[in-house]
Amino acid sequence: MSNEKLAINGWQEIGFIAGNGTANAPKAYSFTDKNLSAGRYDYRLKQIDRDGKYSYSQTVEVNIGGLPMTLELAQNYPNPFNPSTRIEFTVPEGGRATLKIYDLLGQEVATLFDGETESGRSFQTTFDATRLAGGIYFSKLQFNGKQLVRKMLMLK
Repeated sequence: MSNEKLAINGWQEIGFIAGNGTANAPKAYSFTDKNLSAGRYDYRLKQIDRDGKYSYSQTVEVNIGGLPMTLELAQNYPNPFNPSTRIEFTVPEGGRATLKIYDLLGQEVATLFDGETESGRSFQTTFDATRLAGGIYFSKLQFNGKQLVRKMLMLK
């Protein structure tokens, strides 16, 4: 029995468990996918018969790490930064979100995310400020008529 996990570019085999052959009594199998980051994962099993024929189970969705089902914009890391920093956010439900960066004068300097989101998933992006001057910047997450803002400091 092959265990598979949906990767960004398609299904990825993550393990193999030998079957017990033909049996009249039900058999239980288990597999642990270790060292996972928080997020949503899709799994399926591939049942391989002795003659080489195979079939797939239905996909099972698993949320790992108890991600909050709330609108959250984490403080960038590192902060202060030079010249790039990581920004992470979550949303309470599926929908369209935007994450933009503004300078101290309120002018938009970058759009880091503009797209559809899913609840129970952490979104991470990197802000590369190589071409910008040092100073104070703001990350602003907008979702469903709400917004969150965090202050960031770039040192050059």
